[in-house]
Amino acid sequence: MPHILIVEDSPTMRSLLTSSLEELDGPVKITQVENGFEALRYLPREKYDLIVTDINMPDINGLELVSFVKSNAAYRKIPLIIVSTESSERDRDKGLELGADAYLVKPFEPDELRDLVREMLSNAPRDSRDG
Repeated sequence: MPHILIVEDSPTMRSLLTSSLEELDGPVKITQVENGFEALRYLPREKYDLIVTDINMPDINGLELVSFVKSNAAYRKIPLIIVSTESSERDRDKGLELGADAYLVKPFEPDELRDLVREMLSNAPRDSRDG
């Protein structure tokens, strides 16, 4: 069963992301955290197959989280999707340059997110935490 970490400070958006991903083809485990700092606390606790993060959050923002995950041998293979209201090419390019695998602008269609997640999970190594 794929395990997805959702990093989003808005309770409403966390709920929308979770409900969108609960409708994937099979069962999925979802862990929700409110910011990048919490994400860093949760990463070593369990194996995650995908991370979905916002950019604008208190403490550690999404770009800092992407940078940490992609520069850490234990986590760099975990696919990562940024979902953000930041819609400029510069923001998108920065996120992808730091290592995000995809960038989705809010508001988004749940089907678009599900398609991206299916693609990421099907291309991901079986154990994303193997360095």
